[in-house]
Amino acid sequence: MSELMVALVQASEKAANIARSCRQEETLFSLLIEEKKSKNKTFSADFKTLADVLVQAVIKHDIGKRFPGLENNIFGEETNEFMNGLGERIQVILCEREADTARLLSKVLDGNMQAAEALASAAHQDVIIPDLHTGCVHIPIHNLGVWVDPIDSTLQYIKGISNSVPEDSIYSRGLQCVTVLIGAYDLQTGEPLMGVINQPFAEMDDSKRWQGRFFWGISAGPQSVHSLSSTPGSTPLSRGDSVPRPLPTPTPNPAADPSVGVRGSPASKLSAVLSTREVKRVKALFQDCCEGGVYYASGAGYKALCVILGLVDVYVFTEDSTYKWDSCGPHALLRSMGGGMADLKECLRHGPPAGGAGERPELQYSSPIAEASGTERWANRDGLVAYRSKADLEAVLQLLTTVEL
Repeated sequence: MSELMVALVQASEKAANIARSCRQEETLFSLLIEEKKSKNKTFSADFKTLADVLVQAVIKHDIGKRFPGLENNIFGEETNEFMNGLGERIQVILCEREADTARLLSKVLDGNMQAAEALASAAHQDVIIPDLHTGCVHIPIHNLGVWVDPIDSTLQYIKGISNSVPEDSIYSRGLQCVTVLIGAYDLQTGEPLMGVINQPFAEMDDSKRWQGRFFWGISAGPQSVHSLSSTPGSTPLSRGDSVPRPLPTPTPNPAADPSVGVRGSPASKLSAVLSTREVKRVKALFQDCCEGGVYYASGAGYKALCVILGLVDVYVFTEDSTYKWDSCGPHALLRSMGGGMADLKECLRHGPPAGGAGERPELQYSSPIAEASGTERWANRDGLVAYRSKADLEAVLQLLTTVEL
């Protein structure tokens, strides 16, 4: 298991290198964007970039090479097909030889061999990472599937805003919201087990070059370990913190006390990050009730990362336009810290566990929606709540019982 975790992190780092390479030349980058035939309902138009396609191909190739057979269980948002300026459809794969990959990419890039060679170099570059200190966690490889979102928040990636100003260390837009997401899950139970979030554009160095960072976690039954501290199970650092932030102080369980009102309830102490696409009544509810602050940010992966880093208590999204590739990696990381990603409307339908004990329904990753087609088969159709503290989850659910969803 530790070898697979290393491989996933290495794949995410190589993906981040490709993402940065693709963004270095604006003129070139404009050639690498293709409008998708099947539009995501999130936007009137949706796009993929060569970075999306190449990153997914690299991850599938590299993981499959180290763990033969696993490549057949690696799934993602993108196909490996890309259309060039001549209208030719090219199947993007990672060849065994860098020169062959460069020749293939040059067809996508309308013969621009210099750019193709730069991308091929990034795709074939060996990535060395420090010892992850994962410990000994055993999960049979043949039981695993992998969800990949090669470039989450593609719209922010395309816009390329580099001077976004954060509010309380949270970016509402910009390249900082772009993430690479990789999550491994149990093919039988659908439980998320391993997750990586890579932030390719975390900050600029003195030479105006982007530097990235990554986070990982493993949650396998009673065994959990994550990267946010040298001590497994301890709490993460927020940017600017010099000591670990504690998990929220346990609060009265609103599920066990239905008389608790909205004002003065545990929900009033929460801080939350929401999507700008969240419905107005939910935005208004959180703005009115969450004294800890309400923030807006782009990218499902980045919003989940805000929870993981302790910048906010919860990420809530009541709509159905996130997908398994958006949530699997972050979900596994949250689980490794004692949190999770709840199936929002399923929780509300079932109500609190009997006696206030037991587990709330969490997102699962192995079963498609039978009546849906295409990418919608893998939508998180009931919304989600990402959390570090179960008390915070209960507070959110209690709050949302006051509005119609």
